[in-house]
Amino acid sequence: MTVQKGYKKRYKTGDTPWDIGKPDFNLVEGVTKHPILACSALDIGCGTGDNSIWLAQNGFQVIGTDTSEIAIQKAKEKASRAGVKCDFRIVDFLENPVKGAPFGFVFDRGCFHSFASEKDRRRFAQNVAAHLEEDGLWLTLAGNADEDRRGPGPPQRTAGEIISAVEPYFMILSLISTHFGSNHPNPPRAWRCLMQKRYAA
Repeated sequence: MTVQKGYKKRYKTGDTPWDIGKPDFNLVEGVTKHPILACSALDIGCGTGDNSIWLAQNGFQVIGTDTSEIAIQKAKEKASRAGVKCDFRIVDFLENPVKGAPFGFVFDRGCFHSFASEKDRRRFAQNVAAHLEEDGLWLTLAGNADEDRRGPGPPQRTAGEIISAVEPYFMILSLISTHFGSNHPNPPRAWRCLMQKRYAA
């Protein structure tokens, strides 16, 4: 089963522990502490839209993409209730470009880490770079392989795996060990990696 089909199936069954009903604190901290100024933004794997909506509420012009029709429909409903404008689209980011590029900021929470092969992770990073303007920023949240986890949870990546995939296209500004925003008492560990697009040769 492909990554995309797996997510679609889990939205259909309601097995979506990552959907916490609020923006991830890592996004809030990453944007406000860096700071990242409001600009055109792309939220890859936006799910039901909480992070996209938070960005829009803070002045960003947001396009959110996901492969799940159920997630996108819920995201549109949430944005309508919140009274904010977000452009939510069904897009397979690894296979199809997102119209509206270039963006100043790209965010993904647990999308990059979903790809098991280094080749696909590097391809994902290359696609992100292709969607960013010069000096554009990418913030990714990825499962942290330093956690000795027993039981289910997000895919885990080492710092080395992240660096290997992104460095051809990005300068790493920070790589922080943290945890995912969660409604559970013991949230899974995560890497929070902020990167800047390298200048084209």
